[in-house]
Amino acid sequence: MSWKQISLIGIFLMISISSMGQDFEPDLSSCNWIADVGARTQPVSRGVIYNPSDFGAVGDGVTLCTKSIQESIDKCAELGGGVVRFQTGIYLTGSVFLKSNVILDIPKGVQIEGSQDINDYKEIPTRVAGIEMDWPAGLINIIDQHNVAITGDGVVHGKGKVFWDKYHSMRKEYDPKGLRWVVDYDCKRPRGIIIENSKDVMLKDFVLYQAGFWSVHILYSEYVTVQGMTINNNIEGKGPSTDGVDIDSSSRILVQNCYINCNDDNFCLKAGRDSDGLKVNRPCEYIVIRDCIAGRGDGLFTCGSETSGSIRNVLIYNMKGLGTKYGLRFKSTSQRGGTIENIYMYNIQMDGVRDPFVVNLNWNPSYSNSKLPEGYNYEELPIHWKKLLGVVPPEKGMPKFKNVFFENVHAINAQTCIKVTGIEESTIDNFQFKNVSFEGENAGNISFARNWKFSDFKVRGVKENKLKLSNNKDVSIK
Repeated sequence: MSWKQISLIGIFLMISISSMGQDFEPDLSSCNWIADVGARTQPVSRGVIYNPSDFGAVGDGVTLCTKSIQESIDKCAELGGGVVRFQTGIYLTGSVFLKSNVILDIPKGVQIEGSQDINDYKEIPTRVAGIEMDWPAGLINIIDQHNVAITGDGVVHGKGKVFWDKYHSMRKEYDPKGLRWVVDYDCKRPRGIIIENSKDVMLKDFVLYQAGFWSVHILYSEYVTVQGMTINNNIEGKGPSTDGVDIDSSSRILVQNCYINCNDDNFCLKAGRDSDGLKVNRPCEYIVIRDCIAGRGDGLFTCGSETSGSIRNVLIYNMKGLGTKYGLRFKSTSQRGGTIENIYMYNIQMDGVRDPFVVNLNWNPSYSNSKLPEGYNYEELPIHWKKLLGVVPPEKGMPKFKNVFFENVHAINAQTCIKVTGIEESTIDNFQFKNVSFEGENAGNISFARNWKFSDFKVRGVKENKLKLSNNKDVSIK
C-alpha cells in the first residue's frame, strides 16, 4: 500500500470517528474511494534523456522553439518514452503536446515562456468555461494520453498579460452592447496547462506564472495528481479569470501541497454550463484536495458556477486561505442544473478572507444569463453563441445543493462571515457544521435553506452580530 493510500485512509477514519456526534452524521459508508485518487502510474526515465537543444531549441528567450521542443517529445514517445529535459535557459514556445510515457522535466534555471502571438496556439476542439467549442490550445497540452508527467523546480511562464489586455479591451466594447455573457468566449485566451481526456498524469513541483486564461485545466480526465505546484497569476496586474486549478467533469483527482495566488477561483470544481453542459452530462466526482494554501483569489475552494453535470463525492482538508476574497464558495444559477452533494470539508483555516462562506444560486446574472440584444440575426450567430443562448427547461435548470459537511473550520478578520442566498424553487439542504467559527465585521445572512444542523457553531460580528435568517426551514442557530 502506498503512502498516499495510507494517508487518505487515515483521514477517512479520522473523519468517520469524529463525525459520530448527534448533530454531525454524514454518510461516509461509501467513501472508500478516497484511497483511489491521483495518478496510479508514472513514466520511467529508461536511462534516456532527450534534450530539446539537440533538436534545435535555443534558450535565449527570443528564438521560437515550438518545433524543436515538439520534435524532442515526439522522438521520446516514438522510442518508448523517457525524459525530455531542458538545459538552463529561457525557451520561447507556442503550444506543445506531450505524449504517453513521457516526462517533461523542467529543472531549476529553466523557464518555458509562452509566445504572445495567438497564432502560435492552434485552435482545437475542447471545452472551456462550460461550453464545448474550438479554442486555442494551451501552452502545454496533455490530450488523449496516459502515463505522463511534468516535473522539476523550474518555471512555466505564460506571459499572458497581452491576452488579459485584449480581454479588458473587449469588455469595454461588449458590455455596453449587453454582451457581457459572451465576451469570455469570443476573447479566446490560451490556458496554461490542459489535461484533457487523459489518465495517470502527474504535475509536480514546478512554478506556473501568468496564464492567459485558466492555469491548470483538468478536463474529462481521471487519475491525475497535482502536487507541490506554485501558481501565481498576479504578476504585472490582475489576470481576469486566471483560475488556479480547475477540475472539470473529471474523476479520481488528487491535489496536494500547492500554493495558489491568482485573480479568480484558486481550487475549483466544474461540470458544464447550461444546455451544453446538460447535454454532455459528465460529473465531477471523487476529488481530494488537501494541504494547500490560497493567497489572493476569488475562492479558496469553489464549486461552480458550471454545475450542469453535477459535482459530488469531494473531500477537502488541511487548507488555508490568507487574504483570499472568498473562502468556501458554492455558486450556480437557475438555468444551470446539476446536483452538488456529498462535499466534506475538514480542518480549514481562513485569515483575512473577505467572505469565508458563500452560497449563491443567482450568481453574476450579467455573465450567467445569456440574452441576445436586438439587432442580431440568430441564424448568423457563431455556434458557441447559440449554445450559450440554448433554452433550459425549468425542471432541468434548477441546481440542487445538498449534503455538505464542515468540521473544524475557522475564519478570522472577515468582512461578512456568512452569505447564503438560495432561491425558493431550490432550497439549500442539509448543510451540517461541527466546531465551526467565523469572526468578522458582519455576521451575514442565510436564506432559503432547509435542515441545517449545528454543533459548537459560533458567528461573531463586530458591527452586526446577529445572522439574518429568512425563508428557511429547520435552520436553528443557538
